Amino acid sequence: MSGDFQDERAPSVLTLVRGRADRLRNLMRGLARQTLPPRELIIAWMQPERAPDLPDPGCPVRHLHVPGEPMPLAAARNRAAEAASADLLVFLDVDCIPAPRLVAAYAQAAATTRGLFLGEVLYLPPGAATGDPDPALLDRLGRIHPARPALPETGLRPEPDAGQLWGLSFALPAASWRAVGGMDEAFVGYGGEETDLAARLAASGLSTFWVAGARAYHQHHPVHVPPLQHFAAILANAARFRARHGRWCMTYWLDQFRAAGLIDWHADAPAIRLIRPPTGPEIAAALRPDALFS
Repeated sequence: MSGDFQDERAPSVLTLVRGRADRLRNLMRGLARQTLPPRELIIAWMQPERAPDLPDPGCPVRHLHVPGEPMPLAAARNRAAEAASADLLVFLDVDCIPAPRLVAAYAQAAATTRGLFLGEVLYLPPGAATGDPDPALLDRLGRIHPARPALPETGLRPEPDAGQLWGLSFALPAASWRAVGGMDEAFVGYGGEETDLAARLAASGLSTFWVAGARAYHQHHPVHVPPLQHFAAILANAARFRARHGRWCMTYWLDQFRAAGLIDWHADAPAIRLIRPPTGPEIAAALRPDALFS
């Protein structure tokens, strides 16, 4: 790509961090391998202190501190977006290592059309991301999430359902983010804020696309199946989403909670009726150390 393209089109990459400094270092090493270096990396720290010994990501780094309990996910994304200087925002979860063409693929998509852009995420098994592994090895080890479609080999594929947005890896014009007011900080704790953003972006007329080549690798961590540790937040945020949009989100998890006898709910229900919260032993039993997907 030309130098002009790099100067004018290089996006800002934004990530949120609490703990997981080893994951962040791998993300930064991945940015250092980009065929198109980002304009900047903005790290929103949801903790008092930065992690030490961070590697050079091959671009300027800006640090923000966004306090809050529970984790202020929506607020941290908003503060990072407000600080970004590029016309294109690339949101990358701290658990993700970008493949070498991720930044260039998102930038090329934004040069082609205006949209909400979704990238492919391959899920890595335990131990795969140790020792700064080569992307070719990660390509062999990574697995596609069973709920994700196969991506095009080149170019863009329109996605009619903006709700396919997951927060691991996506990009959009900064102007589009500002036009809808960013993420709704009334979504507190885990769940719902990304789907709400996607719905508001779609209502604003922004189309959604899958992007070939914008691959990232999700570094493994234990998951709860279902995510009982976020039970209260998921119920509250699902109710907030329905009040705004007239439909439910996170229905897969709500179905799992219903199957566990914790709630009375169905897709046409106007509200969720709490039967009982999960117990501590139930939450512990839901932990799946080796599961790739939640």
